[in-house]
Amino acid sequence: MLDNEEFMRDASPRELTQNPLRKIWMPCKNGHIAQRRVCMTNCPTLIVTVGLPARGKTYISKKLTRYLNWIGVPTKEFNVGQYRRECVKIYKSFEFFSPDNEEGLKIRRHCAMAALNDVRQYLSVEGGQVAVFDATNTTRERRETIVKFAEQNGFKVFFVESVCEDPDVIAQNIVQVKLGSPDYIHCNTEEAIEDFMKRIKCYESSYQPLDENLDRDLSFIKIMDVGRRYLVNRVDHMQSRIVYYLMNIHITPRSIYLCRHGESDLNIKGRIGGDSGLSARGKEFARSLRKYIQDQKIKDLKVWTSQMKRTIQTAECLGVPYEQWKSLNEIDAGVCEEMMYEEIQEHYPLEFALRDQDKYRYRYPKGESYEDLVQRLEPVIMELERQENILVICHQAVMRCLLAYFLDKTADELPYLKCPLHTVLKLTPLAYGCKVESIYLGVDAVNTHRDRPERI
Repeated sequence: MLDNEEFMRDASPRELTQNPLRKIWMPCKNGHIAQRRVCMTNCPTLIVTVGLPARGKTYISKKLTRYLNWIGVPTKEFNVGQYRRECVKIYKSFEFFSPDNEEGLKIRRHCAMAALNDVRQYLSVEGGQVAVFDATNTTRERRETIVKFAEQNGFKVFFVESVCEDPDVIAQNIVQVKLGSPDYIHCNTEEAIEDFMKRIKCYESSYQPLDENLDRDLSFIKIMDVGRRYLVNRVDHMQSRIVYYLMNIHITPRSIYLCRHGESDLNIKGRIGGDSGLSARGKEFARSLRKYIQDQKIKDLKVWTSQMKRTIQTAECLGVPYEQWKSLNEIDAGVCEEMMYEEIQEHYPLEFALRDQDKYRYRYPKGESYEDLVQRLEPVIMELERQENILVICHQAVMRCLLAYFLDKTADELPYLKCPLHTVLKLTPLAYGCKVESIYLGVDAVNTHRDRPERI
C-alpha cells in the first residue's frame, strides 16, 4: 500500500497489471510492478504469556506460533527459560528462583531484557509480524515494563494467562514436559518433581494474576483450568483470531488419521484434478482401510471426506457414518484440470515454469494456489483441534496442507511433502509436537508425487 504522503504526491491512478505467479492485480509504473509486502496485522503484535510454571504456557506458545505461521503470519517464539539456560549453563536447584536470591533475580531480569531486544529486532528489522514472549510474567511490575517496551517500539500487546488449580493436570504437565528439561537431565524423577514443586512455590508468593478491573485497559485472554472457562478483554481483529484458536485447542489424548482416497481412474492416467471414481486397486484399498480401522478399535471415531466422488467412494466401504466437507476438496487446477503434467508443459510452458519457481504461491489460471488452499482449510484445522479421534479421507494437496500444520513445516516445504496413495498417516499430538506413524496397507498404486525441480 502507498503511504499517505506518497499518495498525495501522485494522486493519479496507476495502471494495473496481473502478477503472473499469483494472478493478483497490482499497480504498475513504467512497466514495473510495484512491490508490496502482504501484512495480516496492522502493526506488529507482541503476545505475552502469564502464569505459574507447569501451566502450559510453552505448549500454548508453540501451538500459537505454529498456527500463525501456517496461516501466513510470520511469527517467532522467544522462550526466556532458554535464554536463562544459555546464560547459566548448570542449573543447581529451585533456590535460583527464590524471591530472596538477588543474583538470581538480576540474571532473570537480564535474560528477559535480552529476549525483548531480540523481539525488537525480529518485529522492527526482520519483518516479523507477531512475537510470542514465553515467560512467567507473574508480577504487574514485569508486565508494565513489557507494555512500556511495546509502546516505545509501536507494538500491540496481547496477554495470554493460563490459570490452573487442578493438581492432576499440573502433575501430568510436570511429568510429560518438565522432567525432560535440560535442568533435570542429571536428576532422578523423584528429585526433579520435588525441586520443580519448590520452584512453583517461589513464584506463588509474588504472583499477581491479571485482574478484570485493575487490568481493564489491557488486551488479554485468561484461560482457566485448560479451557473450562475463559475471560476475554479488549481484543482487535488479529487478537480475536488468536482467541478463537485458543478456545478450540484441548489436551485430551487422541489420534488423527490422514489418508488420501483410493487410487482413481485419473490417477492411473497421470491426469491431475477431476472428479473420477476409484480404480479396481482403489476399491481394494478402501476394503483394506475398513479392515485396518476395525482392527484399531478406535473409540468414537469420526470420519470426514471431501465432496468429491473418490473420497466418498472410499468412505462408503467403511460402513460407518461420515461427514462431507467442501473445504476438503482437492486444489482447483483451473484450466489445467484433468491434464497431464507433460500436456501442461506443452500448452502452458510459462505457467509450468512459474509453478516450479514457487509452488506454494503459484495460482493456476482460474484455479487455486497452495496459499489459497491453506486459507480454505483454516476452518477444518479449527474443527480438527476441537475433535478427538478422527479419520480424514482427502486429497494429495489437502493432505500436504494439513500435515504441514501438524508437523510445523514451512511454506517452502509444504508442497513437496510425500503423501502416497494407499497409506495412512497416524498423528498423535504430543506436548510440544506430533508423533507420526506411516502405515502402508499393502495395495499397489501409482506414484503421484512430483519431486522438487533441481534447477529452476
